[in-house]
Amino acid sequence: MLTETRNISPEKAAELLKKNGVDVTIDEAQTLLEFIYLMANIFVGEIVEK
Repeated sequence: MLTETRNISPEKAAELLKKNGVDVTIDEAQTLLEFIYLMANIFVGEIVEK
């Protein structure tokens, strides 16, 4: 698995989403971040393998 650097806290993600009209809880923001990091790792892994 690729090395991960997580720079956005769930609080910051919730704040950014709220500025764009999406109201989420901190727990929901954490879940979204986990999904985004997972997808990013999959995409980068696919690119690196090619």
